Amino acid sequence: MSKYLLNKFLYTVDRDPELVERYRTAPANTVDWWEDEMAGKLLNCIDAERTTWLSFTEDERDALRRHDHVALFEMGAHPFLTLTLFIALFERDHGPLEYQRAYADRMQHIRMPYPDITT
Repeated sequence: MSKYLLNKFLYTVDRDPELVERYRTAPANTVDWWEDEMAGKLLNCIDAERTTWLSFTEDERDALRRHDHVALFEMGAHPFLTLTLFIALFERDHGPLEYQRAYADRMQHIRMPYPDITT
């Protein structure tokens, strides 16, 4: 598993409106294309600077293809990156803050590693 690669996918897709729409309408195709074409690119470097050692696991690919932000978070994806990308993907289909609330509801079972200071 590569938290770096998951976060890089979320980060790079979220910053390109055309890629957001592509991921929204054809997630499996977009994940495959991104892994083949973009995963090896080093951000802010010339195209000749590439790496070949990173790839998604099948679980990561599956979660990305299904837009499963909870599974991505449980795999170590950064919550801010998943939230901002998934808002860009789906907020238009919901009322004000409706998607954000549904997102939070699906994450309620996850407990932070910090002590509960309310008890």
